[in-house]
Amino acid sequence: MSYLISDKYKEWEALCDKRFQRLKQNEEKLNRFFIDLYNITDELDPKVDDADITVRRAELTREIKSLISYAVGCIFGRYSVDREGLCFAGGEWESSAYKTIIPCADNIMPVNDWEHGLTAAVIDFMEKVYGGDTIEENLDFIAAALGDASDSRKVIHDYLQKSFFADHAKIYRNRPIYWQFSSGKKGAFRAIMYILRYDDELLSVLENNYALPYFAELKSKLLKLNEEYSKAVGNDKARLRRDISRMQTLILEMESFINKLHLMAEKHIKLDLDDGVKANYEKLKDILV
Repeated sequence: MSYLISDKYKEWEALCDKRFQRLKQNEEKLNRFFIDLYNITDELDPKVDDADITVRRAELTREIKSLISYAVGCIFGRYSVDREGLCFAGGEWESSAYKTIIPCADNIMPVNDWEHGLTAAVIDFMEKVYGGDTIEENLDFIAAALGDASDSRKVIHDYLQKSFFADHAKIYRNRPIYWQFSSGKKGAFRAIMYILRYDDELLSVLENNYALPYFAELKSKLLKLNEEYSKAVGNDKARLRRDISRMQTLILEMESFINKLHLMAEKHIKLDLDDGVKANYEKLKDILV
C-alpha cells in the first residue's frame, strides 16, 4: 500500500495542534485557578500567548528535514523502520533488525552524484517506506518543502550535498554523529559516514572504493572536454574553456585530498568514542568539513 507524505504530514500537524491547544487550555485553567485563589483578577490575565507554550506546532520544512535525517539514520543503521527507537549506537550489530531498509555495508555514502550514493538511497527509502505508486508526488512534496519544486530529485540532492550536514551539525551543537568527508572548498568530493560504525579500515575503503574511482571519473571527463574543445567553435569553445578550467580545479583539489587520505589510511587511525566527538574529530579534521 502506498501513502502520501502530505497526508501523513496533515495527520501529524493535526496531532501537534491538538496537543498544543490542550496544553494551552490547561495552563490557562491553572492561571485562572491561582488568580481566583489569590483574588488578583484585576492584576493578571489568565490567557497565555502561543509563543509561551513549550510544546511546538508542526512546521513543514523542519519536519521534512527531520524525515530526511531519519532516512539517513536508517541508511546507516542507526534506526530501522522495523524497530522503534535507536537500533544501533555502538555495541553488537543485529542484522535481523533490518528488513525494509538494509543499511549500507561499508558505512560510507558519497553525495556527489544524485543517481548514486546518499541521494539515491534517500529516494529509495521514500519509495520502500511510502510506496512506489506515490513516489513522484512524495518527492515533489519534499522538494517543495525544501523550497523548490522545479526538479524534485535535484532539489533533494542539492540539500543533501550542500545543507544536510550543516543542519545536522547545528542540531547536534557541533557534535555530529554523521561526519562528512570533504576534498575542500570546491566540493570536488564529499561522503558521509556514521561515527558509531567507524573502524580503522574505513579510510582505506574510502580511498580505494570511492575517492580513487571518482578521481578517475573526473580525469575521464576532462579528457572528453578537451576532445570537444578541439572541435568546437565560437560560444561553444568559450563555454568549454570554462568547463575545462573548472574541471582542472576539481582535479587538483581531488588530488590533494587523495594524498592526505592515503597518508591517514596507512596509519589505521583508531577513534575512542569515550573521548567525545570533538577530540576524535581532531584526528581526521584534515579530510573532514
